[in-house]
Amino acid sequence: MPPVTTPVATANAAHAVALANPWAVVPSLGNLDAYISAVNRLPLLTQEEEQQAARELRDTGSLDAAGRLVLSHLRLVVSVSRQYLGYGLPHGDLIQEGNVGLMKAVKRFDPDQGVRLVSYALHWIKAEIHEYILKNWRVVKLATTKAQRKLFFNLRSMKQGFKAEDAEADLTPRDTLTDAQIDVVARELKVKPEEVREMEARMAGGDVLLDPAPSDDGEQAFGPIAYLSDASHEPTAMIEAAQRDRLATEGIATALESLDDRSRRIVSERWLNVRDDGSGGMTLHELAAEYGVSAERIRQIEVAAMKKMKKALAEYA
Repeated sequence: MPPVTTPVATANAAHAVALANPWAVVPSLGNLDAYISAVNRLPLLTQEEEQQAARELRDTGSLDAAGRLVLSHLRLVVSVSRQYLGYGLPHGDLIQEGNVGLMKAVKRFDPDQGVRLVSYALHWIKAEIHEYILKNWRVVKLATTKAQRKLFFNLRSMKQGFKAEDAEADLTPRDTLTDAQIDVVARELKVKPEEVREMEARMAGGDVLLDPAPSDDGEQAFGPIAYLSDASHEPTAMIEAAQRDRLATEGIATALESLDDRSRRIVSERWLNVRDDGSGGMTLHELAAEYGVSAERIRQIEVAAMKKMKKALAEYA
């Protein structure tokens, strides 16, 4: 009869395979649940095994020793990454960044310091996850200084605590902090109340596309780019504005010089000179009376002068 295989025997056999080749336990393909299940089956190293592998890595640069150290702590990365699921970022990406931090910790770990790798790696894993969240939670980076980073990662949890206190007191939970709560946060995190208000406002805001894509019906959506763009300093607009100014000064003067005295005075009095009361230039009838001709004749002279000036301006431009 074939030997009876018990669950205990199967587990012991799997554990023996994992000890011999831990890479065989981690699936090459599969979903996130399969990965988490696999890393939780990886064997943990004893302190003596960890010290031996760390010294082997330090002294010889053995990739096999580094692999044993990394694989035995993958479950730590999974555990830490779960604490940051509330930021709305993919769990798999959080794990991936945490694994990068773990590998950095393994590379820098000194077995002679008297601490376990789990304690040393925890800082590096969180640091990489923090950096990933700050870069990807918003398009615009919310926290750049050390104090802002500390405030960012503690403000959300503290706000949840305030909401829980309000619920226990049968009060309606508030989405924003009160002045008293802001003072509490500032005092505990050792920052200014103004910094707490600013960070809360930043976290409450969302990203806005400057130039939204067209909607399904082909209509162009309105975006801030429509009123944020400054066309006054666009090179083409600046050249056109300079050309208009030049035509309005030198160009007009040159065009006027191409006219005879009477035509030049009629154009000047009609369009360029202003009365003392600001009511505009002379009328056709006033000029007609001065030159002893009809108003229609003054109009004809004006039209002919304008055509001649237009041609002169085109040549000047």
